Amino acid sequence: MARKYDFIIYGATGFTGKCTVLELVKLIRDKKIEPVTWAVAGRSGTKLKQVLKEVSDETGEDVNQIDVIEADVQRPESLEAMAKQGRVVLTCVGPYRFYGEAVVKACVAESTHCVDVSGEPQYLESMQLRYHKQALEKNIYVVGSCGLDSIPTDCGVAYLQEKFEGDVNSVEMYLETENKGPKSAKLNIGTWMSAIHGLAHAGELRGLRKELLPKSLPKPQHKLKERGTLHYSDIVKGWCLPFPGADRSVVKRSQYYFYNEEKKRPAQMTAYFKAGSLFSSLVVMTIGLIFGVLAQFKAGRYLLENYPRLFSLGLVTTDGMSKDEMEDVEFKITLKGEGWQEKLAEPSDQHSEPPNKKLTVLVKGRNPGYGATCVMLLQAAYTILKESDKLPSKGGVYPPGAAFSRTTLINRLNASGVTFTVQNP
Repeated sequence: MARKYDFIIYGATGFTGKCTVLELVKLIRDKKIEPVTWAVAGRSGTKLKQVLKEVSDETGEDVNQIDVIEADVQRPESLEAMAKQGRVVLTCVGPYRFYGEAVVKACVAESTHCVDVSGEPQYLESMQLRYHKQALEKNIYVVGSCGLDSIPTDCGVAYLQEKFEGDVNSVEMYLETENKGPKSAKLNIGTWMSAIHGLAHAGELRGLRKELLPKSLPKPQHKLKERGTLHYSDIVKGWCLPFPGADRSVVKRSQYYFYNEEKKRPAQMTAYFKAGSLFSSLVVMTIGLIFGVLAQFKAGRYLLENYPRLFSLGLVTTDGMSKDEMEDVEFKITLKGEGWQEKLAEPSDQHSEPPNKKLTVLVKGRNPGYGATCVMLLQAAYTILKESDKLPSKGGVYPPGAAFSRTTLINRLNASGVTFTVQNP
């Protein structure tokens, strides 16, 4: 059946959705992707038309005539009617724990590809467990975490393994953000809400992973040493803490796929973020401790949800950030890989000597929460549209590293302002 639209951006009235519409118009205008047919979707047709007007005013490109589709997660039939019209649905409505599965279910039912920017491990792993077989049978791809969580890290690790020319034993990831403007960067309320419920339900993960990843990966002889809760890193020249995002779990799923399906050696991986000074690190740790305790209880979650500014010390915004404020923020992800020059015959074979080779990949971009994230989401969707023959099998639910390792996604991102570069050891 012919589809009317290449892309349908669902949730286009939300902050991430509007930014995705904006970046799509810019990517087409700047010839970073070929023109595609597209529509916007969401609960309110009036609000969707207002988004198109605002994007037209901001870009100078008239998109007021773009089609509007009214669809709501509370009305599954409306989601199916939406999915039936498109080739790829880009869903921007979070927290995905509450609003994501209905869209995935509709897309699978209507044989439509689906991508999102979720950073919620329970949701991502549940979708793979519940819908992988159906998506495979329908010859469609469902790829989650196609934003800052977790394309830079997951695709970056796969890219590092490709360029290593040997056996990679381990990868350490460090995330840094730097604000070039006068105002401090803010965290969107949607991300805050996702974190609350993700932590509250973290106990679900053990059972999920036992079912999703039933086979054990080879036990490494040279185990990656964890650096502890707080440490000073010579890699990024600052005090660092464990990164609480989805990257580690997403990378593990890709490495599991590579080992079991492509017979590639799995790499160990751990993730950190640069908190800056020792004082700021202690402040972040204090916020994290309070957040972690309150998220375990219904009353505590109520406080976190209703008083985000208080419990984040002003870090969380419910009003969004201005365009200039967002563009002032830059990010850098350092992926430091260690391994061996020699490549053993089997992925389960173990090296007797300690690692003797290093390689680093840097991923850089601007406006990580919205600009870069939306560009990554769009280029991921475009890659599915144009290069499905290079994706795994004939369909299924995958993390981005496993999905896009054989495609030109990284080349597309390099041309779109999210750069992957190999550094000298």
